[in-house]
Amino acid sequence: MVHIGNDWDQVLDGEFDKEYYRKLRNFIAHEYKTATIYPDMYDIFNALKYTAYQDVKVVILGQDPYHGPNQAHGLCFSVKKGVTPPPSLQNIFMELHNDLGCKIPSHGELTKWTKEGVLLLNTVLTVRRGQANSHAQKGWEILTDEIIRKLNERKEPIVFLLWGKNAKAKTALITNPSHLILSCSHPSPYSADYGFFGCRHFSKANAFLKEHGKTPIDWQIED
Repeated sequence: MVHIGNDWDQVLDGEFDKEYYRKLRNFIAHEYKTATIYPDMYDIFNALKYTAYQDVKVVILGQDPYHGPNQAHGLCFSVKKGVTPPPSLQNIFMELHNDLGCKIPSHGELTKWTKEGVLLLNTVLTVRRGQANSHAQKGWEILTDEIIRKLNERKEPIVFLLWGKNAKAKTALITNPSHLILSCSHPSPYSADYGFFGCRHFSKANAFLKEHGKTPIDWQIED
């Protein structure tokens, strides 16, 4: 039913056969036929396709995809080259610059991070054009909560970056003391000043990885 193409297929074996996912699939199929839905249906599972389960070092949790044309491509906060980085992403780059001195790139495509071991996962994987949260509470959260639980089960340490209320609500799923949870306000312009700026999550994540014998993330996005 769903083929990821890496070890997520084994980790999530049987999940896509469950009743909730069958209902979700029917809903999504109807939505793609009758409305403009983002991302492209072939990009829905890019977060999992680009970062295998065994390779995950850092998880960044988003809410649902961008709902403007040409923005969403299956990775939270990321937009393809040629699309102006949205305000939240601009704030992420600003914090990265202030934290680690990373140069602010001219584009907002974060695919490079996925190759470094950063899972860029939204808790809801599709959205109607111009309607934020329009596919919330349709079943996606059941799947993405299971993904978080599976990551929690891993012995290898993972850093979870939980920005904003929606992401922080997933804290209860992360019970394994091997992992590190870093949480703060959302990078949105409405809340970045209330804890996101100055959080230094990127350097803290790398310090934790090094402490556990892991190669730190190269956060620099090249032009």
